[in-house]
Amino acid sequence: MDSARTTFIATLMVIVTGSLWGFYWMPVRQIADLGLTGAWGTLAVVGAATGLLIPLGWRGRRALVRSHPVALVSVALGGFAFLLYSVGFLYGRVAIIVILFFLTPVWSTLIGRYVMGWPITRFRLVALVVGVLGLGIMLGADGTLPVPRGLGDWLGLTSGLLWAIATVGIRVKATAGPGESAFLFAGGAFVGGLLLAPFLEPFPDLSVVANPAALVLWVGLTGGLWWAFSMAGLMWAATKLDPARVGILLMAEVLIASVTAAVIAGETLTTFEVVGSVLVVLAGIFELMPDRSAA
Repeated sequence: MDSARTTFIATLMVIVTGSLWGFYWMPVRQIADLGLTGAWGTLAVVGAATGLLIPLGWRGRRALVRSHPVALVSVALGGFAFLLYSVGFLYGRVAIIVILFFLTPVWSTLIGRYVMGWPITRFRLVALVVGVLGLGIMLGADGTLPVPRGLGDWLGLTSGLLWAIATVGIRVKATAGPGESAFLFAGGAFVGGLLLAPFLEPFPDLSVVANPAALVLWVGLTGGLWWAFSMAGLMWAATKLDPARVGILLMAEVLIASVTAAVIAGETLTTFEVVGSVLVVLAGIFELMPDRSAA
């Protein structure tokens, strides 16, 4: 496959992934409505995805064995971060959860500087300031202290922080291929879900599920399409494209999630929340811009 065609396919894959995840809150809430509440629904989804990805994990088992422990933990931690992000949609407003997750430029800049010793470029410094300002405006939109209000907000914020930690580890240590990485990603989410789910909701009574066939269908579709197909594709595409392009293309998720939540679920944002959200998105763009003056 020639370079131009590979770049085009990889770009299309990233756009499709970002767009898909903009709709992700819908099956998550549908599964909860069908009977799998709390983290149990997402646990079932990532369990299905892990099962579907077993062949890829087995094929790449030697690459996983050769991988640095930090890389393995980082990929699994990334899966757990996405699990928290998924569960957050059941306890908070969609747009706010998505924006809190996309605060990753703030966390990655701080981790890179104070843990890894990386220099803070001009654009990263701007991203840090703009991101914190956007967070403060968004969370303090009602005139109260700018802190997360409920469980959904905390899950969104924590998921973004853990994803930033994971991406640093993946960046410096990961060597495994996209297939086995996607398997480990889903597996990390599954193990994390097993630990988290009992603390949020009691195990649901499956005997009262009105439509088991619909529940199984939604779990299988969500695990296969969002967690297995899109994640494996994204990890492949990320090896073919510049990281800045990947990050910017994925921001389609913010727009799509916000619009669909407003139109379908009636979750509108206040003026201050919109301003804060725009600043957070700008922070992501600044963080991804190259600074040629940096050594």
